[in-house]
Amino acid sequence: MSEQTNILHNIPVDALTGAISVPIYQTSTFVQEAPGVHKGFDYARTNNPTRQVLENLIAKLEEGTHGFAFASGLAAIDAVLKLLKSGDEIIAVDDIYGGAFRLFTHIYEKFGIRVTYVDTSNLHEVTNAITNKTKLIWIESPTNPTLKISDIAAISKLAKANHCLLCVDNTFASPAAQKPITLGADLVVHSATKYLSGHSDVIAGLVVTRSKELGEKIKFIQNASGGILAPFDSWLTIRGIETLGLRIKQHASNALEIARYLQQEDFINQVYYPGLTSHPNHELAKQQQRYFGGVVSFDLKVDDKALARNIVSNTTYFKLAESLGGVKSLICLPSEMTHKSIPESIRKAAGVSDSLIRLSVGLEDVEDLITDLKQSIQKTKKQTLLTA
Repeated sequence: MSEQTNILHNIPVDALTGAISVPIYQTSTFVQEAPGVHKGFDYARTNNPTRQVLENLIAKLEEGTHGFAFASGLAAIDAVLKLLKSGDEIIAVDDIYGGAFRLFTHIYEKFGIRVTYVDTSNLHEVTNAITNKTKLIWIESPTNPTLKISDIAAISKLAKANHCLLCVDNTFASPAAQKPITLGADLVVHSATKYLSGHSDVIAGLVVTRSKELGEKIKFIQNASGGILAPFDSWLTIRGIETLGLRIKQHASNALEIARYLQQEDFINQVYYPGLTSHPNHELAKQQQRYFGGVVSFDLKVDDKALARNIVSNTTYFKLAESLGGVKSLICLPSEMTHKSIPESIRKAAGVSDSLIRLSVGLEDVEDLITDLKQSIQKTKKQTLLTA
């Protein structure tokens, strides 16, 4: 069965009415026949039929045991961190999403959970960072925004040998391109806001667990903390997932063509995209991923934030905005936007320069997108020459 067929036929027809679209159960509570006697639902924070369809769907797509839907990607990350206790340590990817860095560093470190940031694409760095207090290894693969690729299977073996959990943020790849649990991950998280919903119209987060035991723990945290996804947002996410396989394929095709164009621009220092043979982790990406994804990043030969700001402000089809994974193309300057909360020294050490620009390549005609980038870069070049 193809991935697209698998997606569509893991979304059930409504048993009560035969509705082909999942019903939205917009209710806060459920009538019980007697105290504790009900149809599997008692209170909507604990469970909701619409949310349950989404949770079962993402568990099946990621080949995990249980899925859980949260009010945002960060709420999903927060639920995983609540598995830890004071004194535990985390090894996290250095090129990490700014919101995750803020949560790890400014919220959980004050509760006595220490975080060490390393380049997880280098297995030796991960190995050297492990202590007897390490309880969680946190990776993004590909990373945001320099698109490093980590060897999930190798890190999984390392985690198991040291009795700690491995969590993979699979947002950039999606289960249409990569399934970390089949590579040994214990937990997978998604900002479902991105490729899963796919239309820039919902905020949502998902967690998938490898084992029943972990599933029970995340379920307890979800119910106790209450950061659940609403029924309508659950329905929007399900609707987005219906076309995931088709969208990811086209996102990746467009992204590769744009990455190849950017390599030819003499104004650009480096293009970051795992689909390029020049990418240091290209062969590993080929092994782990079905597609290389829809995000392309690049920086300028002159690491000048003003020049980069000029480029991102002069595109037409690439809209200047945070987020990614929607059908419409977006462009952003991470140092000023998505990664601004990370201290400059840490950000630059992870490879996020002042001039690094991140593209979320959408589903427009790729020639139009290349023309748009070309005119913005050429305009910036001319202005640079005039002021030189």
